[in-house]
Amino acid sequence: MTVVTADVLGMLWYDLDRREENLRRVIEEQLALNPPPTSPDHIIATYFFAFRSMRLEHAVAEISYHATSGVKHPPPGSLLAACSATPAGVAAFDGTGRLGLLHVAFPLKMLLQPDGHLTSCDILHTTAAAIIFDVYENQDARLVALQIPERVLQTFPGPAYGPAGLRATTGLKPGEPAFGTILKPTAGITPADVGRLVGEVAGCPLFAFVKEDEDLYPHLDYSPVAERTRLAAEAIRRSLDARAGRALIFAPHISGAPHEIVDTVLAVLDAGATAVMFSESFAGGTVRMVREATRRLARPPMIYGHNAGIGVKTRGIWREVIDLLARLDGIDFRQTAPVRPGAPFLRPYGAEFIASEAALARPLPGIRPTTLVRAGALDQGNIGLNLADAEQRGIGELIMFLAGSAINSIKGPDGKPSPQIGIAAMQQAIEIHRSGEIAAAPIEEHLPALAAAAQRLGRQELLEALRQRYPERAFA
Repeated sequence: MTVVTADVLGMLWYDLDRREENLRRVIEEQLALNPPPTSPDHIIATYFFAFRSMRLEHAVAEISYHATSGVKHPPPGSLLAACSATPAGVAAFDGTGRLGLLHVAFPLKMLLQPDGHLTSCDILHTTAAAIIFDVYENQDARLVALQIPERVLQTFPGPAYGPAGLRATTGLKPGEPAFGTILKPTAGITPADVGRLVGEVAGCPLFAFVKEDEDLYPHLDYSPVAERTRLAAEAIRRSLDARAGRALIFAPHISGAPHEIVDTVLAVLDAGATAVMFSESFAGGTVRMVREATRRLARPPMIYGHNAGIGVKTRGIWREVIDLLARLDGIDFRQTAPVRPGAPFLRPYGAEFIASEAALARPLPGIRPTTLVRAGALDQGNIGLNLADAEQRGIGELIMFLAGSAINSIKGPDGKPSPQIGIAAMQQAIEIHRSGEIAAAPIEEHLPALAAAAQRLGRQELLEALRQRYPERAFA
């Protein structure tokens, strides 16, 4: 076996997250001082580059050659020139001229279809081309921003519903938080299991949304998705009295080859689905395809653009760029991450978290916002922190709080999962948040303060959930 030297080990242990935090800080400061240019006739892509030998201002010619016309010196005024990328600005970080930001203008002439629209796939195919990420000269490369002309933005469908549509469909009152849950177990379950699991949570009016997990596939001989959906829809119908007539959105997971997708979507809609979920990170074009295929239905499905695996892309393309394009294509829901004390469990966090939620929710002409889904270790111990964050930032009605194992994996006295205990515990945590009793507790002290309040108020379900979710803590 080759001896691994201390220098090599040091490189292997290098903290990429720390580098990303500093890189984002420097880039955001630079862009705040000198925002990216805009053009009505171009998409402006902003890159961070660290070149081995080439200066930033010399890179545009290579990018133009390889990613646009394939001609190094197109004749002025020609169609070739009109379809070639051009420089739009440079901001070097040091004296080498090889490290910093580069703005490149990609002409709409080479992209637009006859009716004036283009697709997210073509945008990425051009702006994230091989010349950006695949050549050795580019020691580091990031696509950090896109400026898309408004007339092009307005050709995208965007979400069919967004936060306002979710709230109107499910009867949520103004100011009332939106909550949802995820079926657990996530795989190895039959249609009967799905019907039972949905039935266990459907009677709770706290929930506006329930979805399958991305690890439960549609075309299984023991668990076909249309049958799962039929039984889930029946369970929801049986619960309407308990829900006081409030609708519950159900989203089965859809995946497969492109030729299978639309047929599967139509099958689950026929079976009673009101939403569908895609693992959008690995299904390029699927969201737009389904959005267009269903947009003329009386009630198109809501689309959950699950971002499992997005970290593979964010090594080269900043998350807010990916999230913006997914929003334009038509996702109604997108997971970010919950606020929690200590080290983050999921990305995004910090400045990336803020940028991601802004890309999904900031005003865009003709495009609805996407519902921000706080999920991934969201539980009774941090729901108050997330509600407080949403209230402080004034975005409460743009968010859905999605808890999976915190609802469906909390065990009862018999050692079996009891969603009823998980639901009661969540409601008790929300009650304590609304009381304001622990509002002054610092974020790192929130959990013990919550447990103390639960103990004082006799909220046994909440205490039990905290014991199970945080076994390293000693909660009486």
